[in-house]
Formats: sequence, C-alpha cells, structure tokens
Amino acid sequence: MNNDYRYEKRKFVVVGVVLAIIMVFIIRLFNLQVLNDDYKKHADSNAFLNKTIYPSRGVMYDRNGKLLVTNHPAYDVMVCMRNVKGLDTLAFCQALGITREFFDKRMADVKNRRLNPGYSSYTDQLFLGQLTAEEFAMFQEQLYKFAGFSIQRRTIRQYNYPVAGHLFGDLGEVSKNDIAKDNYYVRGDFIGKQGIESYYEKQLRGEKGTEVLLRDAYGRVKGSYMDGAMDIAPVAGKNLTLSLDIELQALAERLLQNKIGSVVAIEPSTGEVLCMASSPTFDPQMLVGRKRGENHRLLSQDKQKPLLNRAIMGTYPPGSTFKTSQALTYLQEGIITPTTQFPCALGFRFKGLHVGCHEHSSPIALAPSLATSCNSYYCWGLYRMIGDEKYGSPQNALTRWKDHMVAMGFGYRLGIDLPGEARGFIPNAGFYDKWYNKRWNGLTIISISIGQGEVTLTPLQIANLGATIANRGHYITPHIVKEVQDEVLDSIYRFPKYTMVDKQHYETIIQGMREAVLNGTCAAADLPDFEVCGKTGTAQNRGKDHSAFMGFAPMHDPKIAVAVYVENGGFGAVYGVPIGALIMEQYLTGTLSEESAKKAKDIQRRTIYYGDQER
Repeated sequence: MNNDYRYEKRKFVVVGVVLAIIMVFIIRLFNLQVLNDDYKKHADSNAFLNKTIYPSRGVMYDRNGKLLVTNHPAYDVMVCMRNVKGLDTLAFCQALGITREFFDKRMADVKNRRLNPGYSSYTDQLFLGQLTAEEFAMFQEQLYKFAGFSIQRRTIRQYNYPVAGHLFGDLGEVSKNDIAKDNYYVRGDFIGKQGIESYYEKQLRGEKGTEVLLRDAYGRVKGSYMDGAMDIAPVAGKNLTLSLDIELQALAERLLQNKIGSVVAIEPSTGEVLCMASSPTFDPQMLVGRKRGENHRLLSQDKQKPLLNRAIMGTYPPGSTFKTSQALTYLQEGIITPTTQFPCALGFRFKGLHVGCHEHSSPIALAPSLATSCNSYYCWGLYRMIGDEKYGSPQNALTRWKDHMVAMGFGYRLGIDLPGEARGFIPNAGFYDKWYNKRWNGLTIISISIGQGEVTLTPLQIANLGATIANRGHYITPHIVKEVQDEVLDSIYRFPKYTMVDKQHYETIIQGMREAVLNGTCAAADLPDFEVCGKTGTAQNRGKDHSAFMGFAPMHDPKIAVAVYVENGGFGAVYGVPIGALIMEQYLTGTLSEESAKKAKDIQRRTIYYGDQER
C-alpha cells in the first residue's frame, strides 16, 4: 500500500514537471513569435531590402542672401556580403583606384562586429564612401561585373567661398560614440564634427527616408515592394541664414594673412556676428570628400595650429582694452568720478612698485586717460578700490570687482552657437588667498587693472565688451546663425543681458574712446563720415607684445563693434587699429576707398615671423 502511494505521488511529480516544461516552451514561443519581432525582422530581411534614402542637408546663406554652403552629389560603394560571388578582385581594385591591401582590410573591417556592430551579411554595408561624379561614372561602367556591390547616392558639402573654415566646420563619418548617443545614425553615416555643422547638426541633417525593395529566394532585388506604397520619403534638413557678411569675412581673413590672430565684428543691437576670422586658417573644401582624413591630419600637425579658432578658443591678456571695464567699475563703485585726477610720473610709482607708462600730461582725468591709455590711472583706481574700508577686506573688494567683470561677460563662456568656446580667466579672492597665503593687497595684484597678470579674455569677449559699451550697458549673446528655417532662435540670442553699471557712466567712457580716435592712440581709426570710438591694447608677452584694438561706430547709432588681436604685432596702433578701421569702413560703406584698399594690401603683404615656436 505504501509503495503504491509512493508511485502515485511520483506520477504527479513527473506530470507536473512535464507540464511546467511545456508551459515554459509555450511562454518562450509566445515571446519569440508575438512579443519579440527579431525573427520577423530576420525573415523580412530575406524577403525585403530596406534601402536608406538620405535627405538633402540644409544649406547656408549669409546675411545678404548669398549662398555659402550647398550640397554636391557623391556616391557610396555598398557591399552585401551574402551576394559577393566570383569577384575579380584585381579588376575591382583597378576600377576604384584602390590597392589590394586596402580592399582586404576594408572587407575585414566591414565584417568585424566590434568595429561594425550593425553588420549583417543580408544588408548593404558601406565599403567606400564619397566617390566623386567622375569616379562614379568610371566605376559604374564596370559595376555589372561585381556581384554584391552597388552604388548608393548621397550628397557632400560644397563651400562656395574659400573662407570661414573655422565657422562652417566639417562633416566626418560617425564614431561608435555618435551611434551610441543617437540611434538616428548607423555606421557609414556622416555627422557635423566642428563649427556650425556640429552645433546645428540636428537641424541640418533632416530625416532619412526608406525605399522598400522586394527580393527573391536568392536575395536578388526584384523591384519596388507594393509599387512604393510602403516607402518613406526623406525630409530635407533646415536651411540656415547666418549673420555673417561674407565679403567682410573675406576681408578680415586677407588682412590676417601671414599673421597669427583674429578679428571679430558684432552688430551691437542684435548680437549677430558679422565676421569672425582666425589666422592661420584653411579652405573649408579641404575637409570634404575622401581626402578629408589626410588633409585633417596635415592641418592638425601644423605647428601654427590652423584648426584652432582663436576668436573663441584663444585666451589672451586683453591689455589696455580692459581699461574701459575698469573705469566703468570704479565709476559705479564711487571710487572715482569723471573729474578725478591721478598722477603719472612715466608710470605708477608707489611704495617701491613701478608700473611703466609713456609720456603724457599729469595729473590726468578719466577721459584723457582713456585717450592716452595711461597705465597709472587704472593702477591707482584698483589700489583705492581694493583698500576701500567700505568693503571690509581686500577679499570682499575683489569679490565685488569680479562680480562686475562677470556681468560684463568675462570669466565664463558667453554662449555663442559654436562648439569649443573658451571661458578665459578672471581671478577671485580664493585664487589669490591660495597663491599668496592670504597676504595680498591692491599692490600685489595691480597688473590686473591694465589687463595683464592673471586676466585672460577671448577675442570674442573683447568684441562683446565693445558691443556692450556701444549699447550703453547691455549685450545680446553673440551668435553666428541669424535664422533657422521654421524655428525661433533660442531666447539667449534674443534678449539683452545687463551689466551692473548705470547708463550714464557709459557715456563718460564713450567720450574717452572718442577722444582716443580724435587725438589719442586710435587716430588711425578715424573715418571721415562716421564717429568712431576706440581703445588700443598693447598686451605684454614673453616675446614681442600683442597688438589689440576694440572699438565701435557710429558713436550715437552703433552698427558695428570690432575687436582685433594680432599676436606679436607690437603696439595696438601698428596692426590692431588699422585693421579695425578697415573692417568698420567696409561694413559701414559697403566698400573701401582707393586709399584704404592700398592700406589693406600693404597690411596683407606684411609678415610677422614666428620662427619655429609652437603656438
């Protein structure tokens, strides 16, 4: 009886196990066939070929409607590994102008799932990209010989002007990280790598389309599926209207030939960048097509770093252009008034400290100090501010000073719509406490008052300072794109940011900048029909000084603010002022006078020798 009972129990256990296994199989089959579509996709891949149709990338215009960047047809050689049969490798390589070694490596890379995670022998894979129309025509004649290979049409960029390479940027093949971040991309796709192409990638790229083709049991394409009823049309990328004046950009780049530096011009009322030149530069067409990689390597190995956009990535001591921000701060904080005078005995001399200056009248008031670029005036101003008892300590005084600098757009990225912007450096109290073990005062840090020492700005920030002064106390974040098709620009490019300085103090500074053009260091910037306001800068350097200029015009209805920075160019009046004047004249009048054109050619011919120093 007991044995029968035990056998009976075993029967139930066995039945239960069998039923459990059957349920597991049922659940698994339900998951595979109903919930999971991987097998359906695999079956579909045998019957259908989903061919990607690439959209036309958005084009770019300048502010005057000139077409800057457009698209040009190119062709990719695709391979479906399953269909490659009886290939005459030598003939194939000759038809494409490639070596056997390249062919073998490329075929291995395509099948390498580590390098090509989306590999499938059933689907087309990129073998060779961006054939020109001429290369395509030659290859197409022999394409019928090479089973498994096909041509996919796409477009590549065509740059209509050989300028603004740093701004346009370039396109390159997507990386594994690009694919991981955005499932829009697959291996072989192209993405904006730098400049506008990168920053506005999602607007420019558009949306891919799909053409569904029917295949037979042998994988051969038999035609369109359902007469194209299942096809998805691509959506073209959005067009951009840039704020650039391309003729002004070209002039700026010519003036910087054989020099290292940058020119930035901004429309004060809108924050629109009118030109942004960095030198040395490159033709953007160099980074298009199959030679992109080789050209990029050559540019990246150049010791003068032509790929570096110095206008937003270069950080420099601003020199005397910075004195305008100091004067505004001293006025707002009540450290000085417009009539306050300070002595200058060929410089600032106090308690054994000497900061040199050139010869001019002494004592001197604020406006004349800007016109003559007196160092002593701004040293005395900072010394008074840092030591003023109302702040309670030098640390508190410097914190207040830094708050003014940050409100003027220094020390942090302005937020221009280009990748790679540097922030520059404005020191704070903590920096000096650490450096000097909390034993410092106004004399210790006196050099920051004249834009030297630890202070560094980008040329864009210096130009933005000019725009802020022109606007009497506010700026709109500089931006390179004026309009995006069917979109509204980000609010930071439409609404003003205000400094901590009252408007009336800006009028005092503008008076001094106007005197600098009429009777001071910026005399070469005087334009007969426009009231130009300017400030020179001569930034000390381990080698020859850097030449800088910041200004705007017209005085009462500003249309353009300019910053020029030429490395090792000497005094601000040598390169900074004349280049700034030519940029303003070109923009305000639409052309250069005969005399100015001669000056431009002379500046263009001049070469600054930098030796073998890596920069």
